[in-house]
Amino acid sequence: MSIDRIRNHFSEAATVLDRVMGDPVLLEAIHDAGMIMVKSLKNSGKLISCGNGGSMCDAMHFAEELTGKFRDDRAPIAAMSISDPGHLSCVGNDHGFEQVFARYVQAHGKAGDVLLAISTSGNSPNVLRAAETARQQGVVVVGLTGKDGGRLAPLCDVEVRVPHNGYADRVQEIHIKVIHALIDHIERSL
Repeated sequence: MSIDRIRNHFSEAATVLDRVMGDPVLLEAIHDAGMIMVKSLKNSGKLISCGNGGSMCDAMHFAEELTGKFRDDRAPIAAMSISDPGHLSCVGNDHGFEQVFARYVQAHGKAGDVLLAISTSGNSPNVLRAAETARQQGVVVVGLTGKDGGRLAPLCDVEVRVPHNGYADRVQEIHIKVIHALIDHIERSL
């Protein structure tokens, strides 16, 4: 690997980040998502997050920072990621992989909760089923997407779409920054 190739990774990431920082609609969507989450938590709701692969890791990170600690010591916040291997393998085996997140939302989601649905393409079938189930149950859907938002975009009450059509890693890099901004907003608002 050359130094130029390494430099190009950081240069491309900076370009995408600059696009995000210069997009008032996207920044407003992040703000709106944070306000929705705070409202849910203040009304005894909870936050549920899901995604596949790296997005599952982001969903887990979101929940653990809220139940644990982000920057400041405070009481735990009601958040959970759909990442239990027993649940995923049971539902995947019995109902199909497309249902692994939806069944969890069906079991645990209630009106006023918030689902953070993460999909860089916006087209992950199991994330789509979770968003559909959430809407049926009165769970608010916040989507973190990329590219054109995919089929997830119209299922979201608030969509935070990263303005990047290339590889998913650039989208994921922005997703984690969005997640940290949301956590910070939640901590400061409760």
